[in-house]
Amino acid sequence: MELTLNEKKLLVALGPVGSADAADLADLMETRREAVVQYANLAGERGLVDVEKRVSRRYTPTEEGQAYIGKGLPERQVIESFGETIPMRDLQSHPLAKIAIGWMRKKGWIAIKDGVVQKTGNTAPGPDEAAFAHLSETGAIEDGVGVADLVKRGLVEEEETVAYTVSITPQGRQLLAGGLDLQEEAGTFTREQILSGSWKDLPLRRYDVGKLPKRAYPGKVHPYQRLIDEMRRVLLDMGFTEMAGGIVQSSFWNFDALFQPQDHPAREMQDTFFLGERWPLPAGYEHVRDMHEHGGETSSTGWGGTWSAAKAEQCVLRTHTTSLSIQHLAEHPKPPVKAFCIGRVYRREAIDPTHLAEFEQLEGIVMDEGVNFRHLLGFLKEFYAKMGFEKVRFRPGYFPYTEPSVEPEVYVDGLGWVELGGAGIFRQEVTAPFGIEHPVLAWGLGISRVAMLRLGLRDLRQLYKSDVEWIRETPTYGGRR
Repeated sequence: MELTLNEKKLLVALGPVGSADAADLADLMETRREAVVQYANLAGERGLVDVEKRVSRRYTPTEEGQAYIGKGLPERQVIESFGETIPMRDLQSHPLAKIAIGWMRKKGWIAIKDGVVQKTGNTAPGPDEAAFAHLSETGAIEDGVGVADLVKRGLVEEEETVAYTVSITPQGRQLLAGGLDLQEEAGTFTREQILSGSWKDLPLRRYDVGKLPKRAYPGKVHPYQRLIDEMRRVLLDMGFTEMAGGIVQSSFWNFDALFQPQDHPAREMQDTFFLGERWPLPAGYEHVRDMHEHGGETSSTGWGGTWSAAKAEQCVLRTHTTSLSIQHLAEHPKPPVKAFCIGRVYRREAIDPTHLAEFEQLEGIVMDEGVNFRHLLGFLKEFYAKMGFEKVRFRPGYFPYTEPSVEPEVYVDGLGWVELGGAGIFRQEVTAPFGIEHPVLAWGLGISRVAMLRLGLRDLRQLYKSDVEWIRETPTYGGRR
């Protein structure tokens, strides 16, 4: 059996003791601990040594946790600072009140009624306090009950220690007993050795060309961002220009300019994140107001009722990037217009494997003389084909601001037909207030679902998790279906 010099040195160092920690072996061999582990793994593959890896975790106080050492958690300090009752106003004067009141309520220690805080009588210490008390005594604690709660609160931080124990096997000891040549081996040649020919007499280090090298993890673009960049390149290659805008929009641009009635369910609190800011209405907003109330100068009858300027001024986190499309059209009312946007939108959704409260949307518009519904379907089919989806179909759909409207679907093996967004031609009620006289093709596509399908995921949340292993294992290119 041919061994490297370092493997031989490892066996010699283990001979007298039989088993030792990698750090101690590193001192004996006058090298780094990481190098010893590498040599041991090589020798372990030959059955000469056994390598045992041990991972231990200890928790030490953070800067905030250090402030409570010897005093107790904030809620314990505050609960012991008053009697059975105390006015909320007085309790709030305690320097730890902002932190403690919420925890006291969560633990069921207090009840608040008519501005008075009253103890419930159930203030026994919990596992988190027991763990923190032990931390105060010892300065560090191991994994145990209550520690996870302290980690979540940012009061302790984890320190992971990895240790290796290397033990010689009977096969390794047998080889050691037969004697090992510890003559230094040459792994590189000097210029003089090559010129003189002395390299021929050197003991050469042996290499196993069948051995895989240590895996390298170079930096690379996140898989989701890579797909977003690919979509952007596809649209730019199709002749589109990119538009952009803020995530905060007035209700006027997010809803009213798109002929979405002011009593539409999507404008209620359960679907939209409303902000406290208010933005003034743009010049010419009266045309949108008239369109809502009676149809303006078109044949439409509008929505009727009284349009509220105050409601239109209220700001929201944009629920779609279509708010950018209508602003772009208002600034460019003459053809041709061919633009797109890829941006994040926000909706109050119940989070599950296929729904998130924030996600990316791809918005596209085409306005020109003579464009029609067939052109819209052609643009969408071409885009999806370039993204690797060969089978595309369209179902009739309904959206407040387009007519006719469709929902594009792509076919995915194992899943069937998957709906990926909405599209249509802007209604006259949307375009007329801004002096737009030609048809506008528009679509909004949920690109996170496209990414799910391309990357073979079953949970949207995977796209946003800080999972380094998944990022490393996902191929830089490929993934097309």
